[in-house]
Amino acid sequence: MAEGNGCMEGTLTPGVPQTSNGGFPGPPPPNYSCTLSPSLEAKAREELQEKPEWRLRDVQALRDMVLKEHPHLRTRLDDAFLLRFLRARKFDYDRALQLLLNYHASRRAWPEVFHDLRPSTVRHVLERGVLTVLPQPDNHGRYILCLRPGKWKQNDYPFVDNIRAIYLTLEKLIEAEQTQVNGLVILVDYSGVGLSQASNPGPFLAKKVVGILQDGFPIRIKAVNIINEPRIFKGIFAIIKPFLKEKMAERYVLHGSDMSSLHRSIPHTVLPEQYSGVAGQLDTATWTQTLLDAEENFVVEFCQPEPLEGGVLPDSMLFDGEHGRVQGEDTFRSLRSQLYYCY
Repeated sequence: MAEGNGCMEGTLTPGVPQTSNGGFPGPPPPNYSCTLSPSLEAKAREELQEKPEWRLRDVQALRDMVLKEHPHLRTRLDDAFLLRFLRARKFDYDRALQLLLNYHASRRAWPEVFHDLRPSTVRHVLERGVLTVLPQPDNHGRYILCLRPGKWKQNDYPFVDNIRAIYLTLEKLIEAEQTQVNGLVILVDYSGVGLSQASNPGPFLAKKVVGILQDGFPIRIKAVNIINEPRIFKGIFAIIKPFLKEKMAERYVLHGSDMSSLHRSIPHTVLPEQYSGVAGQLDTATWTQTLLDAEENFVVEFCQPEPLEGGVLPDSMLFDGEHGRVQGEDTFRSLRSQLYYCY
């Protein structure tokens, strides 16, 4: 049924810009047109079981499952969007559908993060340099999300704003098919992290963040590189590790202050001078502007009224014994009872 709908050797939709500020991938075409190069197409076939000649057939199969099994779930059903979930679950229809449901369930379940979620509301996070994306991908084509928790101070703004900024960044990055296939690398620089930052997130918040990244978002995190970690990092990681799947826990690499160790994971050619690289000073302004330029798209995606449909999150995204508020503002309560998928 989908014969002949494979990738057209990287052919792009005419008139659609394919790069944005700093060389980051631009927004996808309004109508799906495969942008994978022949080498990426081969990689997707080998690692993700993606067959170009069956791609649109597989998308239609997932679309049909949503319409049949969850007819009241208002979600995007376009090819480009559904492909994210198929690729994240290696074209297993059932697992891709569950990921899609988790994606919407998490948005409804955590209003502090997802209400009015758009770049202008986290400008203060971006301008403090708490996170950015390095302009060039590594030698595997993976973009590098750089997090610097030491740039955040407890009295500046609620910690949840950092999570909002990270989520917006992931949403922007996952638009690009190359990221869907290659995955993402995270670099966390713990320079300047003290006891006040180390107490955030606590176990409850850590569980929610990890749950969304592992089970509620269509992205493949290939490595988490930790540098300049203080002694208290063992305590921080002890909070996070119980919530990590074994495969993900194995992808955490601690480098300390040994930049040569870091360079074995991330080539120095794409790293800024701060990390003994040759790519100039760390630039946070370009990614900030990239996100701000996408404001209108995020308003459409996240800032609309949310009619509801009942549903239940899987155990992997729940926290045993949850009750009350976390940090005076957390309303992620009673998740074992009825929740609602947002539209």
